[in-house]
Amino acid sequence: MDYLCFRALCCKGPPPPRPEYDVVCIGLTGAGKTSLLSRLCSEGTDNIVPTTGFSIKAVPFQNAILNVKELGGADTIKKYWSRYYQGSQGVIFVLDSASSEEDLEVARTELHSALQHPQLCTLPFLILANHQDKPAARSVQEIKKYFELEPLARGKSWILEASSVDNMEAVRESFSQLISLLEEKDMEPGRI
Repeated sequence: MDYLCFRALCCKGPPPPRPEYDVVCIGLTGAGKTSLLSRLCSEGTDNIVPTTGFSIKAVPFQNAILNVKELGGADTIKKYWSRYYQGSQGVIFVLDSASSEEDLEVARTELHSALQHPQLCTLPFLILANHQDKPAARSVQEIKKYFELEPLARGKSWILEASSVDNMEAVRESFSQLISLLEEKDMEPGRI
């Protein structure tokens, strides 16, 4: 019996490799991109500073690994976002759902631009309405209406979810939904 138990535990060989997907993560400064990604990677969030340029994190999930290229959201960096889109298989857009009307309008403009960009327009999108833990946070329904997502994203694969660093389980679930969309895209006829 001990031998059978040993065989079952030790002789299966390495687990099959998980697929890896390259995704780009964009959003305005202060939207919470770095905090969410750091928490997903079990890193501390005490000394987070706004991303200047970009950073790349491999975010492991049970069925896949997301290589997330996070682009800084400052005005001086946003104009270069499109230079980093090539090779992306999906998009994560993080917005501060508790921001001022002015910042929300800028975020809306940036999201519309990204959804229509030739290198991104056919990719799956995950849109996170972040900072849901703040009193001024707008609901997912308010964001969907304000951002005019239904007509804009018609025919595209997209997900809009509420998020907060206080509820990482919901964030993980949102990322898992994005992985499902990426897997579906991988299975499309004509894709290798």
